[in-house]
Amino acid sequence: MPSHHEKLTSFRQLHAGNRLFIAPNPWDAGTARILEQLGYPALATTSAGLAFALGVQDSSACLSRQQVIDNARDIVEATNLPVSADLENGFGDEPEAVAQTLREAFEIGLCGCTIEDASGDSKKPIYGFELAVERIQAAVEAKFHPEFMLTARCENFITGRPDLEDTIRRLKAFEEAGADVLYAPGLPDLESVKQLLDEVSKPVNVVVGLTKATYSVQELSDIGVKRISVGGSFARAALGEFIRAAEELKSLGSYDYAKTAISSDDAMAFMSSNPLGD
Repeated sequence: MPSHHEKLTSFRQLHAGNRLFIAPNPWDAGTARILEQLGYPALATTSAGLAFALGVQDSSACLSRQQVIDNARDIVEATNLPVSADLENGFGDEPEAVAQTLREAFEIGLCGCTIEDASGDSKKPIYGFELAVERIQAAVEAKFHPEFMLTARCENFITGRPDLEDTIRRLKAFEEAGADVLYAPGLPDLESVKQLLDEVSKPVNVVVGLTKATYSVQELSDIGVKRISVGGSFARAALGEFIRAAEELKSLGSYDYAKTAISSDDAMAFMSSNPLGD
């Protein structure tokens, strides 16, 4: 099993390379093992996937820091791959709360994390500009290792504030504060992504499967995007199949869903082919 230092180095090298890479989002140890064996080079946790598994909504008000850290630890321990964690808003408004979350993230073996500027307050969904920057500065200062990849997120487009100018302004400020990766979920089209790339020099992450945007992986690669994630969309895809199967059995009395389900032997093989070798 690679050491934490080796994983940190590997994760940073992926961002420094000339090719785009995909870091999909497992929501537990089992899905992490599957994604590793499918050949992905890195993973990122999903707060949405975890929330759905726990039967709550995806927000820092419904998920505690401990729940998210424990879930991330399970995923880290299930795979040889570098893992970044979705740490919501850092589980507190104040910069010191964000710093504490970063310290705990590093201690469990994570190689990166995301911190967003969404406040969780429906009346003021985004932190003020200065506080948002101070929170990222605190996260940067709390990094225990220079190769730990801090991703700063601007949540404008998924909190009812589709303001590209302000989004770019915030991400540029996060970059200047020391963030390693920049991320604005919900950008509506390829042109918006291009405008962001033109304004920043740090690697940019783009989430796919979140909105109706139709840009392809190849198109994102061609314009210089370095990392793609899927957020909670794999988890929602799994829930969609679960609901269709349950509705078929209840409403039609049939179970044709089993014809396309993964076999028990194949599922067991993914779990028994332990990448950690224990």
